[in-house]
Amino acid sequence: MKISLITPVHAPSIPYLADAYESLRSQELPDGWAWEWLVQEDGRTGKVAAALPDDPRILSGTGKPGGPGTARNMAMARSGGDLLRVLDADDQLAPGALAREIDILSKRPDVGWTTCSVLDLMPDGSTVGWQHADPPGGILHQGEVLNYFRSKGYRLPVHPATLCIRRDLALALGGWMALPGGEDTGLLIAASVVTDGYFIAEPGLLYRKHPDQITAQSDWSANEEWQLRMQLIESRATALQSSFPTARA
Repeated sequence: MKISLITPVHAPSIPYLADAYESLRSQELPDGWAWEWLVQEDGRTGKVAAALPDDPRILSGTGKPGGPGTARNMAMARSGGDLLRVLDADDQLAPGALAREIDILSKRPDVGWTTCSVLDLMPDGSTVGWQHADPPGGILHQGEVLNYFRSKGYRLPVHPATLCIRRDLALALGGWMALPGGEDTGLLIAASVVTDGYFIAEPGLLYRKHPDQITAQSDWSANEEWQLRMQLIESRATALQSSFPTARA
């Protein structure tokens, strides 16, 4: 059995790949499981492959620039895992993260995806809790994430950068949305309306805070384009929800 880590890369995040790799290399997986790391450059400069260590478990790729959603999907196309786990290039896995996610998804066939608690990794190396309050650990029923998203001004109760999802489910949903940002939110919410998820209360990700990250830009959520992206994510989720009678409103 295999878990595939999906990592899109653009130029400013290349220097952080070494830390991401170390956090992955140190993971202890359950017996019978292995990992592969799909690192996809959003472009064809070749700089990403040159920055990666020599490890046969790393599968680097390039392609026409198309944004993070396209890069994630091209990485998924090359993946061979039963599970897909998001790992953004500038983030790090916390110890035990993959083992906990594999354990839940192996034992709970009714659960299609997991997310987990996050610690913000500050520029000085310190960590602080994520700015939003976490839900209780356990099942996130169909429709819960979407209802929160609608009622809280397009905010999420869980962090999309921690998504671990069954590969078949991600494929059935069309993978990541072709958006210039928020594509991870789109897949999380789509999955959340067709299957139950599970929130793991232990921190599983160090989410690096730095000036070059996309969500740190001053106009990230303060313009009409962002609003349109969120509306499209909501509309797709609503359409999916109406197609699945078991989805909870």
